[in-house]
Amino acid sequence: MRRSVREALVGFSLLAGLAGGVGLWLWLKGVSLRQDVWTLQANFADAAGLADRSAVMYRGVQVGNVRGIKVTDQGVAAKLEISDPRLRLPRPVVARIASSSLLGGDAVVSLLSSGAPLPAAGPGPRDPGCEARRQVCDGGQVQGVSAPTLESVTETVQRLLSQAERERVVPQMAAATRAFEKTAGETEKLSRDGQVFVRDAQRLVKELNASVRKADPILANLNKASVEAATATRHARAVAARIDNPKMTEDLQATLVNARKLTDRWSAVGRDVNKLTGDPKFMEGVLSVSVGLGKFFDELYPAKVEAARDRDAREAARRQRWQQQREADAQRLAPRLNAPAVSPGGSSGGSSGVRGL
Repeated sequence: MRRSVREALVGFSLLAGLAGGVGLWLWLKGVSLRQDVWTLQANFADAAGLADRSAVMYRGVQVGNVRGIKVTDQGVAAKLEISDPRLRLPRPVVARIASSSLLGGDAVVSLLSSGAPLPAAGPGPRDPGCEARRQVCDGGQVQGVSAPTLESVTETVQRLLSQAERERVVPQMAAATRAFEKTAGETEKLSRDGQVFVRDAQRLVKELNASVRKADPILANLNKASVEAATATRHARAVAARIDNPKMTEDLQATLVNARKLTDRWSAVGRDVNKLTGDPKFMEGVLSVSVGLGKFFDELYPAKVEAARDRDAREAARRQRWQQQREADAQRLAPRLNAPAVSPGGSSGGSSGVRGL
């Protein structure tokens, strides 16, 4: 019995290994056993970098793989297998070969659809009612384009340079530049001839501006007086309308009553404050609290308090030195200011003569 079980296990292991090998071979050959996939053909003029099993992308998501590449007289035909049976591609659709990253890498086929969105309840690509005119159906074809490469860009630039050399673009540009320079010289000469006329016109304009400026103050004063009169009239009308309004009168009376009440409350508060400040015990309590808070902060922040005291002492010393210097300057200038002025004739100032008289 044990031998039969052992032989059965060995047989099943061989069968599993054989099945796995066959499945791997089919996967490497690109054979798919799924029945819900559909295919389409993309025709390229040049499929550089494209290989079998390359990824097929749609809107940045992989939707299938390349299952075959065939070279024809017209170009390269690539068979694309789409794994999503409900993926609908509205026409027109273009297949473009690009790199998988900015730094290069494997080539991928990107499906680009610029058609209008299809109805949600429409047929799929494998359904019998699929409209090949509006969407890509199973077995359909799309046009392929190749992404620009360094070689193609270099070839294009070389072709443009060769064409520019054949057309003698540089000599023509030089001739055009010389023509522009000649035209600029003639324009400068014409501008010199016209400067005289421009100066005369400017002088006339200045004279007219001077005349207008002389008349501007009068016109400005008239306009200002008119505006002020109109503004005063509007204000007077507005004030009169406000005064005639009964609601305005009631609001004024209510405002006066509220102001009187507020004054009475402030007076009461002032009397209470006067009573508190006039109470010796209250003032002694406030003084003791202030002294206690000062000692508390001295003990809590001794370094900061000492630094503040030093700063205040230095500030007081600086002010005292400045005051002393100012008094010394005033004393030094006092004899000069008190000295009697001498007239050109050698006599004392007019003040002493007046005093003598």
